[in-house]
Amino acid sequence: MGRPAPAHRVEFELPDGRTRAVRVREDEHVLGAARRAGLVLPSLCEQGWDLACAVRVLQGELDHGDARRYYAEDERAGFALICTAKARSDLRLCTHQAAAMRRHRDARELPAPRGT
Repeated sequence: MGRPAPAHRVEFELPDGRTRAVRVREDEHVLGAARRAGLVLPSLCEQGWDLACAVRVLQGELDHGDARRYYAEDERAGFALICTAKARSDLRLCTHQAAAMRRHRDARELPAPRGT
């Protein structure tokens, strides 16, 4: 029996001004851990393809290796797709950022799926 994966505290800033913190293991996606804790957040494809689950990273570091469509420009601008992102440190995230991430991608001529 191996040791459990390290876990990090992830704090979500919600649109209504509330915050909610959950523990996220390094071997799980942030969205999955949030759901397990009872937090309902937007998502669609859950493969890192669309932008429904987009957040702004206010603090901390994520691993985006599982995303199907995530760009270095997204990371530099402070966006993450939490359906496929894994915590690598404690985090503070601002949820419901699909529209802002779409504007960011449109300005850089990066793929930005519609309907999300």
